[in-house]
Amino acid sequence: MTDATVLPDLVGELPIPADGTLSRTLYQDDDLRLVGFAFAEGQELTEHASALAVVIQVLRGRLSLGLGPDVTELGPGGWVRLPPRLPHTVRALEPSVMLLTMLRR
Repeated sequence: MTDATVLPDLVGELPIPADGTLSRTLYQDDDLRLVGFAFAEGQELTEHASALAVVIQVLRGRLSLGLGPDVTELGPGGWVRLPPRLPHTVRALEPSVMLLTMLRR
């Protein structure tokens, strides 16, 4: 067996709560950290920034992302890379699952 890490059902790892937000670290090593988020409709992450570059992938639902002064909507399969220190917000327009990858190098 290789040293591969397999997550066969990311959406299944992140049940959407009836009200609120669920976050769970799904994988972590020296190079990256993978965090899954599940949002009830209308839930949000208020403005914040990361010292690291991050990638956001929408696995289910629809999200409104504030990226600095810009706002964009992403649905399933949507992907965005944020540079370090870019202020951003996330708001669920419907029940949603998001994958956040923090790139340490």
